[in-house]
Amino acid sequence: MAGMSPTELRGRLQGVIGFPVTNFNADWSLDLDGYRTNVAEMVRYPLCAVVAAGGTGELYSLTPEEHVELVKATVAEAGDRVAVIAGVGFGGGMAVELAKQAQEAGAHGILMFPPYYPNADFEGLVRYYKAIGEAVDLGLFLYSRDSVNLTATQVFRISREVPNLIALKEGQGDIRNYQRIMERCGNRLHWIGGIGDDMVPGYYSIGIRTYTSSIATIAPRLSLQLHERASMLDNASLARLMRNYVLPLYAMRARRKGYEVSVMKKAMEVLGKPAGPVRPPLPEVRPEEVREIEALMARFEPVL
Repeated sequence: MAGMSPTELRGRLQGVIGFPVTNFNADWSLDLDGYRTNVAEMVRYPLCAVVAAGGTGELYSLTPEEHVELVKATVAEAGDRVAVIAGVGFGGGMAVELAKQAQEAGAHGILMFPPYYPNADFEGLVRYYKAIGEAVDLGLFLYSRDSVNLTATQVFRISREVPNLIALKEGQGDIRNYQRIMERCGNRLHWIGGIGDDMVPGYYSIGIRTYTSSIATIAPRLSLQLHERASMLDNASLARLMRNYVLPLYAMRARRKGYEVSVMKKAMEVLGKPAGPVRPPLPEVRPEEVREIEALMARFEPVL
């Protein structure tokens, strides 16, 4: 799968994109063995891609050296089965360097996080995305999240100025704005539901058929079932999956900032999967909440 062109990568983007956590030891050092174990388990399932060092993978806690080690490990475990996307961010210089080293390590695409500078001027954002695009030959994913909440006109302009941009990962959960973007840009980009498994019904109702799943870290079968039921417009089955599994988990994740990672790692630990602690500034799950996660994971048994 080495040397995949942006067009080839775009052609593979149908279904579930998995977001593995980044494993740490008790002293917050990188646990590559645990990470590789989890990725190997995930890519046994027919995901269309996995993201090394994404949001679930605590990108902003990593050093450049750790980042490239994660990409290499992901590429090694994915083999020819699943495309590997590398998350990049921080600032213009760092994002470019991370993208370059990810390409050299064998990544097939780059997920461009917002820069560290919040509420950046749009002209500065365009320069940021163009710099990453000019640094690599890989297909790029634009990630709209946090302070980077793009309009239809802005996405259209970026798509014109960054030739290797192939997809938008919508991380705002704003279906109204996403419809406007899709209408304005047409088939210029591939559309990805990017804020979470709990938004699958909304995303798929407007024609999206690719979404990013952190549930794939604990239950890849469930992630694939969500995609299948939503694609078939089997609303009754989809509603049962949402009610029984997805919504209770996402309610826990929403309790505190950072719990979208902390809760997933604790759930993995409960299920016997390697995970380790989260790095600061993310908070650890409160001790009294562990029992809740244990009970919820017991309910997950039919979809594990």
